[in-house]
Amino acid sequence: MSTLHVLSHSPFTDSRLGSCLRLLGAEDALLLCSDAVYALQPRSLPLEALEERAATLRLFALDEDLQARGLECPSWATRVDYPGFVELSVQHDKVNTWL
Repeated sequence: MSTLHVLSHSPFTDSRLGSCLRLLGAEDALLLCSDAVYALQPRSLPLEALEERAATLRLFALDEDLQARGLECPSWATRVDYPGFVELSVQHDKVNTWL
């Protein structure tokens, strides 16, 4: 059973990203949206944590939020728009939003 994990909080204000990474299963995916895309800031600890798992991590980032914050998406991750977000939600058995 696969889960799409959706993070929207900055990784610099709490520990949701670390908790999520510990719980991700092999079939799960992670979508960064809103301030969670700050995890992709170059030379940051959150990006290092994501890069350590890049070979197996299915990471997606909401394009609109990347653009709004002037951030790039790493080559090993995937940019998605809102229809892509909906498609990811349909592809997975569950959606877990980290509130």
